[in-house]
Amino acid sequence: MKFAYFTHSLASCWNHGNAHFLRGVLRELVHRGHEVVVYEPQGAWSLDNLLKDHGEAGLEAYHRHYPELSSVVFEADADPSGLVTDADVVIVHEWNDPALVAAVGRLRHEGARFTLLFHDTHHRAVSDPNAIRQFDLSGYDGVLAFGETLAEVYRRWGWGDRVHVWHEAADTRLFRPPVEEVERSGLVWIGNWGDDERSAELETYLFRPARTVGLPLEIYGVRYPEHALETLARYGVTYRGWLPNARAPDVFARHLATVHVPRRFYVDMLPGIPTIRVFEALACGIPLVSAPWSDSEGLFRPGTDYLVARDESEMERHLTAIVNDLDLRRSLVENGLAAIRNRHSCAHRVDQLLAILKNDGAEAPMEMTA
Repeated sequence: MKFAYFTHSLASCWNHGNAHFLRGVLRELVHRGHEVVVYEPQGAWSLDNLLKDHGEAGLEAYHRHYPELSSVVFEADADPSGLVTDADVVIVHEWNDPALVAAVGRLRHEGARFTLLFHDTHHRAVSDPNAIRQFDLSGYDGVLAFGETLAEVYRRWGWGDRVHVWHEAADTRLFRPPVEEVERSGLVWIGNWGDDERSAELETYLFRPARTVGLPLEIYGVRYPEHALETLARYGVTYRGWLPNARAPDVFARHLATVHVPRRFYVDMLPGIPTIRVFEALACGIPLVSAPWSDSEGLFRPGTDYLVARDESEMERHLTAIVNDLDLRRSLVENGLAAIRNRHSCAHRVDQLLAILKNDGAEAPMEMTA
């Protein structure tokens, strides 16, 4: 089949976590013999910021690790009809301009033969539903939602069984344990500061416990304002700046453990949806300790695949145990890897996508109701 995917950016992962999963899924489709074409808009915010900070060198890791992938840049006023007419499947990500979303939907509504899916990997349908309602999805065949809580919103809006839960997953062609182990030391966290929406949690579950236990802590990420950098300095954290996602496995391989600190909104309003870093860390064979979040969909086995700290003291105890207990580290690595390899790789998600397409086919588009 021929797949056409409209994304914000395939080339840039600068504050753009959607690129992680998208790269893995599209590469898996290519390796299975499908034709894949990716479209991204001229002037994509993520790519512009990457180039501003790092120049063309910032794209080197992506090009080196994903030689199968490329994207076509289109202008804001481009006519999508010439881009998708020979596609069998068209997927449009929610981080696109509403005019583009509507234009592709009109093509399907007017008789285009491809199956058209809307891919939602954000919390706006819950946190800002009017932002999603501005999208005209009346021509779309279905929705791919990255968690059950989000899917339920679309069901309430009238999509019924045409909304499918499609969780993110690890690209195990890239995210895997090192071929040869090197000496590991310290703690690492890969994540962006953003808008202070988890600043208190980072102090409680990461900065203070690492200092108390005596674990050197390195942090990678972007959008750290001056007050955030001052906080890191106060706790003795080493800030490394932006990390191309394709280099994350090398960073994980040098560290003893990592920590998951979900954003507050996902804990409170979107239970069951972990950040993709959980999948990627476990796929790399590094012990993971998580701040509290509700795995309401049973994706993992908390306490077995990774440890959960319910408060600061428990985080300290878990980190101390990981430092001192080789058997515990081995158990977490083995169980975490098994979870990814058995259920949560991009290959699993491609199997699911192909099953959705086979079962649903290109049904008539439906009206979306608020």
